[in-house]
Amino acid sequence: MLYARMPAFALGILTALPAMVVCNADTSAGPAIGQFEIKSLKAEPGRVELQSQNAFSFGNPRRRTTDVGGEIEADDNSIASVRAALEIEYTFSRFFKGRIGIEYEKERLDDFSSLSEANSFDRLRLDEYEVEGIIVFLSRPKQGFGLGLLVEYEHSAEADGARTLNYGPIIEWVSGPWLATFNPSLISFFGGERNEHGKHDEKIDFRYAARLMYRAADDLSLAIEAYGTIERIGGTGSPGEEALLFGDFNQHRIGPVVYWSHELNGGFARGKDGETELTIGLGMLAGLNRSTPDATLKLSVELEF
Repeated sequence: MLYARMPAFALGILTALPAMVVCNADTSAGPAIGQFEIKSLKAEPGRVELQSQNAFSFGNPRRRTTDVGGEIEADDNSIASVRAALEIEYTFSRFFKGRIGIEYEKERLDDFSSLSEANSFDRLRLDEYEVEGIIVFLSRPKQGFGLGLLVEYEHSAEADGARTLNYGPIIEWVSGPWLATFNPSLISFFGGERNEHGKHDEKIDFRYAARLMYRAADDLSLAIEAYGTIERIGGTGSPGEEALLFGDFNQHRIGPVVYWSHELNGGFARGKDGETELTIGLGMLAGLNRSTPDATLKLSVELEF
């Protein structure tokens, strides 16, 4: 049984998710920025994975502001100095696995009284919780292509924050020690605050994540990863005053990431063939345009059993 294999703190997250209280978060809908994580087709039935996905941004772009009728208006580019996500994933079969999680962000202040505060950051707050499913159409082979589908629903922790539905293919290609993965997806926005015209900005963004990884040893892999978002494809949605004043924002990042794996003895594993594996990823992603932070430190910790 799934619950029998989970440690107590993991069960605590599971039971807390439906009852989470609303917190005060930014309700603007800038470009949809993911967790800088590559989705995988790896599926071993009965396996549980606990994940901590973290990102720290440096050299953040300065906020654009203007005076409109004596009030300061500022752009709604999605900038967070710290992002932290906690997730639990369970593989139900060779063809399906699911995940639930929560995400915290330290975002730019939404409400500020002076230009000096426009680039200040709020404290780390609960931003959203999410449910994800991955369907595997073609399992990852020892050599060749694999194909799957990602569907993810993200619910804002703010009562009037936008909700999103993310969907797109997972494409993998294996050749010897090389593994290439591509996760393109569309992000549809629902609800959220109404703009000056009384409409929700129900836009669609395009997001991608890509990785080329080389397995240098049994416990060491070296990768180049790229992440990006193109906001409001095809002119979708009903932009608010900030979007009309400053336009949309695209973000693009690329950089090296190192993954180290280690098998643990006597960990959380249960059963005669269970193994516990700890994987730590560390990398630095460089921003490729003026809308993106100059550098983003990526740190991931995954425990699979």
